[in-house]
Amino acid sequence: MYAKGSTQETDVELAAVRFVCELFSRNRHLSEGPIAVEATPEQLQAIADQGIPAQGRPLDEVVAEMQENIIGYGYNIDHARFMGFVPGPVNALSWLGDMMASGYNRHAGSFANYPAGCVAEHELLRWFCDKAGFPQTAGGVFVSGGSMANMTALIAARDAKLGEEDWCRGVAYVSEQTHSSVAKGLHMVGVVPGRIRTIPCHDDFTMDLDALERAICVDEQAGLKPFVIIATAGSTNTGAVGPLPQIADIAQAHNLWMHVDGAIGASVLLTRYRDMLRGIERADSLSWDAHKWLFQTYSCGMVLVRDERTLLNSFSTHPEYLKDLEESAQITNPWDMGPELTRPARGLKLWFTLQVMGSDALSAAVEHGFDLARWAQDELEKNPMVQIVSPAQMAMLNFRYSPEGLSEEQKDVLNARISHRIVESGDAGVFTTELKGMKVLRICCIHPETTEQVMRETVQRLNECCEVELEALRVEMDAE
Repeated sequence: MYAKGSTQETDVELAAVRFVCELFSRNRHLSEGPIAVEATPEQLQAIADQGIPAQGRPLDEVVAEMQENIIGYGYNIDHARFMGFVPGPVNALSWLGDMMASGYNRHAGSFANYPAGCVAEHELLRWFCDKAGFPQTAGGVFVSGGSMANMTALIAARDAKLGEEDWCRGVAYVSEQTHSSVAKGLHMVGVVPGRIRTIPCHDDFTMDLDALERAICVDEQAGLKPFVIIATAGSTNTGAVGPLPQIADIAQAHNLWMHVDGAIGASVLLTRYRDMLRGIERADSLSWDAHKWLFQTYSCGMVLVRDERTLLNSFSTHPEYLKDLEESAQITNPWDMGPELTRPARGLKLWFTLQVMGSDALSAAVEHGFDLARWAQDELEKNPMVQIVSPAQMAMLNFRYSPEGLSEEQKDVLNARISHRIVESGDAGVFTTELKGMKVLRICCIHPETTEQVMRETVQRLNECCEVELEALRVEMDAE
């Protein structure tokens, strides 16, 4: 540890200032470069071989090495043309708020440790609960992301609906489009794969309610203990929203917990499109990622519950060494609402962003994603070879180049090659997924700085990639 006021500490401070200024300047122009910068095998091997020195190295040397050899490689998900996975474009205000919060390194587990920070997070969570239509009994906690939010909610669901003697008989219900983190969370809370029912979806990728009702009744008659339905508000593949009011009716009729995975789609609650999520106010819990469609730095997720006592029941402990800190609490301590005892104040950067931007500007940024998806579909439909597999909804669109004369397997190969070509070129990040047994291309476009022109040009570039790869594929077919 460097001594206070020492030369070494001054050097660190100066290096930090230089690095922050350069990084901020560089980050504001991330969309000007390629969407990916690949590290060579030699570079990766050099990092692996470097090891840990027994004696420290010069600070400027290590800073330069970090910048040149480590930080800048990989996918640039903050690029205006990165449209793969669920990208994470970052608002500069979140970046600044994150630095401010982490710079003070406060322990945000309890009110006593960090009263102002905990109050700011508490009021922000209350605001999001209001947006979800939850009652005054609601509460929540900031967590690392959707995976942890889903697991936290599933623990609360298990404890609220099952006695410990029934954990082994608990049954959960998901759809074919439910995010993989839910299966992981169910595994961690003790639900074995044989007790997870995957309900089929309709052609619009929403859960088949008749199949759900039948599955629950069969399990009840078999003496099992159905306890939770996981609905989706904006699926990762298509942006589809489950029939939330009807799922809520089924959950209520069978006394099941209703959890909504809204990691990306819950942000629609802040927009004029909020009616898409009608019925979410009846959920028992909701996961919501601010580092997706609210443009925050990683990690910034939320789990919200309609009754905060359900989280307290699962996570509140009272060891003797925390008694003094509990007695002074004026709000519920965050460490009593989730798995973490020591935690950062993840919500402060979002609070900071909203204070500077205002909620209207953030809402407009979310709504822009709807326009981008529609523009993409409009441009794609000009190409007769394009098959729209899942139309634009929220900020997502799935499509497939389907030229005549190719088998379904050959079309799969063609679309995979198109994705590989455009990503390798550095022009755009458009990847594949699988829907209805087909390999399709998927656009998820949430970047506020992506313009209509950029979107249409990206589609035109995809068309060009298709022409090149289609010609190559037909040459291969003729040669066989």
